[in-house]
Amino acid sequence: MNTFSSYRREERFKKMQEAKLDLLVIGGGITGSGIALDAVTRGLNTALVEMQDFAAGTSSRSTKLVHGGLRYLKQFEVKMVAEVGHERAIVYENGPHVTTPEWMMLPFHRGGTFGPFTTNIGLRVYDMLAGVKKSERRKMLNPEEALAKEPLIKKEGLKGAGYYVEYKTDDARLTIEVLKKAVQKGVIATNYAKVIEFIYDDNKRIIGVVIEDQIHKRQYKVYAKKIINAGGPWVDELREIDGSRKGKALHLTKGVHLVFSKRVFPLQQAIYFDAPDGRMVFAIPREDVTYVGTTDTTYCGDIANPKMTVADRDYILQAIQYMFPTLNIRADHVESSWAGLRPLIAEEGADNPSEISRKDEIFISDSGLISMAGGKLTGYRKMAEEAVDTVTNQLKQEKGILFSKSDTVHLPISGGEVGGSEGFARFMERKIQEAVVEGMEESAARRLIQRYGANFEVIMELYRTKQEEAKQAEIDLLVFVELLYALEYEAAYKPVDFFIRRTGALFFEIEWVRSHQVKVVEYMAKTLNWSEEQKHAYVEELTQALHEAVHPQTEEN
Repeated sequence: MNTFSSYRREERFKKMQEAKLDLLVIGGGITGSGIALDAVTRGLNTALVEMQDFAAGTSSRSTKLVHGGLRYLKQFEVKMVAEVGHERAIVYENGPHVTTPEWMMLPFHRGGTFGPFTTNIGLRVYDMLAGVKKSERRKMLNPEEALAKEPLIKKEGLKGAGYYVEYKTDDARLTIEVLKKAVQKGVIATNYAKVIEFIYDDNKRIIGVVIEDQIHKRQYKVYAKKIINAGGPWVDELREIDGSRKGKALHLTKGVHLVFSKRVFPLQQAIYFDAPDGRMVFAIPREDVTYVGTTDTTYCGDIANPKMTVADRDYILQAIQYMFPTLNIRADHVESSWAGLRPLIAEEGADNPSEISRKDEIFISDSGLISMAGGKLTGYRKMAEEAVDTVTNQLKQEKGILFSKSDTVHLPISGGEVGGSEGFARFMERKIQEAVVEGMEESAARRLIQRYGANFEVIMELYRTKQEEAKQAEIDLLVFVELLYALEYEAAYKPVDFFIRRTGALFFEIEWVRSHQVKVVEYMAKTLNWSEEQKHAYVEELTQALHEAVHPQTEEN
């Protein structure tokens, strides 16, 4: 059995409790996962705990772009543009299966935020700062060329468009793949493990935590030389437990995205456009759907479960109507949606959420708790390096322990062991041929290779050997193979883990979820030995998620 198997949860808790840890990371989003990977590759004995599922917070609810930070040019954050542009290329080469180049069109209209001259200069500066490769440098399009790329955009007042490359990703799968690589290197990582208390020595220095297993409600004491709080939107709640919530604090903003079938919204070209109020909105085609977002509003509700409101939905529908006036998109066309939180650091004098910096920052409390706040998906590797540098410098000063420098620049994440982007293209074609020989449809093979990268080898082995089991479980073979992989190799425990974080299906293939949920739940309940109470709770959780994806609430919590 694999060490990241859901069947070995209890074993991981015991191992964590007995380990002599150099570092415990609290938070299993992209920030915490990146920190765990950086730490273990430097030789730190590392563990990670997440109170929900991995990537269940912000890291599965973003716009799903590893972007180079063009928007930061507007705020003159030149250093950030250069850094995230550089990091974007690293993320792509280390995990080309979860990150894909996507040409983005920025149309400009009379009276809009962007014009041909400023856009041309902005994109040229962006190319230079972000170190954009020659084949992906910006192009300028006249109105006819822009309409040829995307006939749906507003024709009235169109002056042309900028054309540049962004990188599309699956944020939750990126997080899972980073964490799987960390586990492969020796990190002990457990989901549904909530820190409920900190443990201190006589000098009021933090030396450990009390963790409660959210599945079985057992408690464990875990000790570590250093503890990093990478709780995303929960960073301040952990600082509160530590009694160190002072000075700068988080400012949470909510972003909502709507998903439409390609039949209703047949977008062929990703668009970055002005909403009527001057905010910038993305419309992105993805397989059989188009998704549009995002909103950016201050949030004070339930951190674990932000929801789409009628106002959020209507704002995006109005933005679509403004840029794509011939579509006549209505509320009943919404196929799915998601709402996520951005944990921004509140800066004095910045009231508009869109103007608050996305920079990351490290806070160190009197007790020694290290908190990593803010930051962006694209910059996760650099943030991790910075956080672990803080830890290794402290361990050097306090205990004379030396660790190596960060070495993740050229480290493929799990599934990324394919020789970079060029190697992945060759891997894809070779594996498709092998899969077709085994009886798999080419389109299915392509989709699975894009999702699992080098780990498609394991998927194919399951495909070859589990056909009889799939029949007995009355589950479609391809669904069954992905489910087995999620349970055995990706620590999925609840139906929402599988249908949201491991496959993204609740957002992008909601009918697929509805078709397979009953049999998937039955299989999970049986093999994971859920009680009737657990089964009822987990089914209710999935039902609620399906409902909230389509039906907005009337007002904010």
